[in-house]
Amino acid sequence: MSSYRSFAVRVLRLRVKDKHAKWLCGLAREVNTVFNYCNELSVKVFERERRFLSGYDFWPFLKGATRGDCALHLPVQAVQEIAEEYARRRRQHRKVRLAWRKSGGARRSLGWIPYKVRTIRYRGGQIYFAGRWLSLWDSYGLSNFELRAGNFSEDSRGRWYLNVCVPSVQKVGDERNKPSVGSILDRTVPSLGIDLGLRTFAAFTDKAIPPIEAERFYRDLEPALARAQRARQRNRARAIHAKIANRRKDFLHKLSTRLVKANGAIVVGNVNASALAKTRLAKSVLDAGWSTFRTMLQYKCADAGVWFDEVNEAFSTQDCSVCDSRAGPKGRKDLGIRGWQCTVCGAIHDRNVNASHNILAAGHRRLAEGILGH
Repeated sequence: MSSYRSFAVRVLRLRVKDKHAKWLCGLAREVNTVFNYCNELSVKVFERERRFLSGYDFWPFLKGATRGDCALHLPVQAVQEIAEEYARRRRQHRKVRLAWRKSGGARRSLGWIPYKVRTIRYRGGQIYFAGRWLSLWDSYGLSNFELRAGNFSEDSRGRWYLNVCVPSVQKVGDERNKPSVGSILDRTVPSLGIDLGLRTFAAFTDKAIPPIEAERFYRDLEPALARAQRARQRNRARAIHAKIANRRKDFLHKLSTRLVKANGAIVVGNVNASALAKTRLAKSVLDAGWSTFRTMLQYKCADAGVWFDEVNEAFSTQDCSVCDSRAGPKGRKDLGIRGWQCTVCGAIHDRNVNASHNILAAGHRRLAEGILGH
């Protein structure tokens, strides 16, 4: 009998057919009502008693919300989940009052309907929720998964999606299981270092993989987006934004999947995308999608049994990957130098490829230190 172990929880996103959009929007307005009630009640209790309500503390105040002439159409468990989610968000943002969820107007909040595992079931390409069967495009085959909690969400174009958590399971005896630390340090399994950048999106330690130039997902469609915004064509502008995001996700998904399948260990630099997004390079940084790419690598490595690590990339472009001397280009004035020769050992380096070798070496050092620490 085969044995299994779980590495992570995956989230599957499936499109709900548009004929259910009006009904889901009605439920979303009820969600906003419950969320705003919890927001107002939490503020009043804090002002009076100087304490915050937990998700469980809201339950007595929400009794009867799904019964009577003015009852909500949401399941009881969904109402409880809204209160618990409100409490989690308030703790996360450390605020007394959260933003109001708006159900109408030009700046209305996008629809969101949470659910617990007991409130949905799947059969024949449909999901049963709140007394109705919802048709969807099942590209994953949900009958093969154990469905857990999740939510329905709306995008800016009014399209609804089912986001459902499923366990990610792998056989213990599978040859794709995570390799040992010793095999990584001995280079018996392929290891890959990745340096992320703006002009060159990614440079690799593997000579068989050429550096990948940065794509221009936003820049290419920026003129068309500007024309639509000047003409106040909101639907057209939303469609262009969606196309930009879809092109970026398609590129990142294909690249991350290819790298995970070909390697037993992946190490990437922890470039601070959020900080750079506040500079004049913001458009290019956000267009590159570094954070999304690292997130994809992380969960795909966990699912495939591949080592993954993010390391500090400080001085990775300045240190020689051959002799470890700090002889490379320094400061802003040398940012344009893409190739250099080490003055100590004479090795000739490509700036980005050299950084990827230093990033991989930093990952190996962390693995070795972990062995010595134990």
